Amino acid sequence: MSEDETNAFKRREALFYHETIRPGKIEIIASKPMATQRDLSLAYSPGVAAPVEAIAENPKDAARYTARSNLVAVISNGTAILGLGNLGALASKPVMEGKAVLFKRFADVDSIDLELDTEDPDKFIEAVALMEPSFGGINLEDIAAPECFIIEQALRERMNIPVMHDDQHGTAIISAAGLINACHLTGRNLKDVKMVVNGAGASALACTALIKSVGVRHENVIVCDRSGPIYPGREGVDQWKSAHAVETKARSLEEALEGADVFLGLSAAGALKPEWVAKMADKPIIFAMANPVPEIMPEDAKAVRPDAIIATGRSDYPNQVNNVLGFPFIFRGALDVQATAINEEMKVAAARAIAELARERVPEEVAAAYGVTHQFGEEYIIPAPFDPRLMEVVSSAVAKAAMDSGVAQAPIEDFEAYRHQLKARLNPTTGALTNIYEQAKANPKRMVFAEAEEDVALRAAIQYREFGYGEPILVGRTEKVREKLVELAVDDPDDWIIENSAVSDKVPGMVDYLYKRLQRRGYTERDVGRMVNQERNVFAALLVALGHGDAMISGLTRTFAQTAREVGRVLDPKPGAVPFGMHMMIGKNSTVFLADTTINERPTSEQLAHIAKESAAVARRMGHEPRVAFLSYSTFGNPSGQWLDNIRDAVAILDAEEPGFEYEGEMAPDAALNPTVMKLYPFSRLSGPANVLIMPGLQSANLSAKLLRELAGETMVGPMMIGMEKPVQIAPMTSIAPDILTLAVLASAGVVG
Repeated sequence: MSEDETNAFKRREALFYHETIRPGKIEIIASKPMATQRDLSLAYSPGVAAPVEAIAENPKDAARYTARSNLVAVISNGTAILGLGNLGALASKPVMEGKAVLFKRFADVDSIDLELDTEDPDKFIEAVALMEPSFGGINLEDIAAPECFIIEQALRERMNIPVMHDDQHGTAIISAAGLINACHLTGRNLKDVKMVVNGAGASALACTALIKSVGVRHENVIVCDRSGPIYPGREGVDQWKSAHAVETKARSLEEALEGADVFLGLSAAGALKPEWVAKMADKPIIFAMANPVPEIMPEDAKAVRPDAIIATGRSDYPNQVNNVLGFPFIFRGALDVQATAINEEMKVAAARAIAELARERVPEEVAAAYGVTHQFGEEYIIPAPFDPRLMEVVSSAVAKAAMDSGVAQAPIEDFEAYRHQLKARLNPTTGALTNIYEQAKANPKRMVFAEAEEDVALRAAIQYREFGYGEPILVGRTEKVREKLVELAVDDPDDWIIENSAVSDKVPGMVDYLYKRLQRRGYTERDVGRMVNQERNVFAALLVALGHGDAMISGLTRTFAQTAREVGRVLDPKPGAVPFGMHMMIGKNSTVFLADTTINERPTSEQLAHIAKESAAVARRMGHEPRVAFLSYSTFGNPSGQWLDNIRDAVAILDAEEPGFEYEGEMAPDAALNPTVMKLYPFSRLSGPANVLIMPGLQSANLSAKLLRELAGETMVGPMMIGMEKPVQIAPMTSIAPDILTLAVLASAGVVG
């Protein structure tokens, strides 16, 4: 596929992503019950009158009775959308929705996007200022310079809530953190550093200003625009650029770089020549942040200066300067103390907190669950974007800086308790899943899609390949699959591996292999031949068994039980393992794992203990410290019954083995999950609500999983099949393409299977 064709495909997939399930990326969900007439009466008239009167009497009570203190508006006029330019307010909406989603995902900040159809700064300022009662903070986005400077400054002066133009200050905070650490590594003192900035737009000037705030001296910074260095008296320099003018003999970027310690670029691809890098000081620090192609590629800089420390805006190189490290947590801290502004002290505090986090040892559990494997050094001067510690460290630093600088209206009294609250706000599964996807990319696998004639499976296979998780092997009738590939706008259908049992030269070897396996189970060679030719799951499993694929996924056209039987004719469980199914229910702040939901009808005590240990291991790989509850209708013998011994014996087995995680049972779901009920059993070994639920039998497990999927309204992944000798996943028949892709990636990354 050519680059143009690849880009066209990614465009189609991106459009499909935004269109399916429901258009866009956000929705509004009520945070209070709305089921009864009483609920409605409290939510609206007449009940709403009480908080209205309270807020009118004391405006600070808006934080107690409304969502305002956790609500940020993401606002743009579309004059500088990403790298696409001025495409208008309406065209900016997908980006603003995306920013709103990032606020929620990384910092549990609710956000609403607003697109204002004006390029007049005065109208924009007036519109936003009038909305102050609605929001706890304002995030300005994708507004062209110099209007963005005017707008932000005016709004900060007029509004009594935090206002920040992230395009300016987000990059500034992360680059300042990186510079602090790069100087630390190279033994430099910030006040002595000589820096050259290439680019004089909103982001570059904000970076320059903040870097001066953290200690770099004004006279040691040369800012260059397209016309070269900015010096006093130079013509054509506006007020924002002239604030950074310094006396210098240099009249070009090349001249300015001679002997410089630091290059900071927010300009254009290729703007920094390798021969210029060679003229910089020893151990040069290069922040080449033009996107998607930096001012100089890291390998080109290293070729002339192996001693250089390099950062870019790209995720495929070390030291990514990524705004998501900053803005969610800056607003989190500002909102939590009801700050009236995001001031320079808060931005400096954020930069220093991010820098300090990168210097800390990465805990083993963080490394295992989130892939944060580097330790502080030349290729790790900036934390990984999905490091879960950012929420606690950066938000609390910003909150404290707001208090110390006098802009906090609701100071925090107990910072230790606040840190615990921050950690509890986020579900670690989301970050772990992101890391798992990256693991799959780093170690791509051949994934057999057993039902490639189905649109859902084929679309998942296309995404699996194009997103870099590995090579899909498509099982189906050759021409039918090719037709489907064309229908789904894949321009190179001949480049895909299609395995058709009707014409495959692998069939004779498959028949021989399977007949030897099944001949003592009542199957003739003719039966086996028919099975290989006609049953796609058998054929797909044989591809994996014989090494033509690494894993397989199926389930759309057969029930789980039927698919499992067909796969079981070819593949065995792992030695000593008990195959079982697990569902993962992902909520806003927590994840619960349910097992066994698919295979073992009445598990023995040994099987229950094995399922508990394997389930706990999966939970750990997903970023959770497991707390295992063996569920029953009975809680510690009340009521008594005849189906409790196997559960008690399973607990006894774990007692003897000391498996290294919390477990308890037998117990009813409320005793395992509800903190109030848990208090009735002070002898329970669970330190908090259980997150791994071991079900007593298949009937209750399967019913529970399906009821939760239909009624709970939260994301459910699974069933995930555990314990087979080769990675096999069987998706529900009602799955959509993202469900199939998630299971395929989990199998590919070795998290389940």
